[in-house]
Amino acid sequence: MARIPHGRLATYGQIADLIGAFGCARQVGWALRRLKLPSSVPWHRVVNAQGRISMSLSREGSDWIQRDFLLAEGIPVDEEGRLPLRQFLWHPDAHAGD
Repeated sequence: MARIPHGRLATYGQIADLIGAFGCARQVGWALRRLKLPSSVPWHRVVNAQGRISMSLSREGSDWIQRDFLLAEGIPVDEEGRLPLRQFLWHPDAHAGD
């Protein structure tokens, strides 16, 4: 996840695939939810495949923190957590060294 550039997004499934854990998107989400905040891991750049922040009471406000971080990076996010995934999706093969 550290390779996801500023202002770009990845999906939980994309991260799972990149680490060889095909079909384990939920496990990626669970792992990210267990990070202590603040974190040097750019967890906020990972969203669901529908182009949304996974909003949930169980996230104890980290969903709103994620929204604020993405807005600060220039990624528009509406009040329901929707964002333009296609426009901001990271394509690691398209970037040298990624």
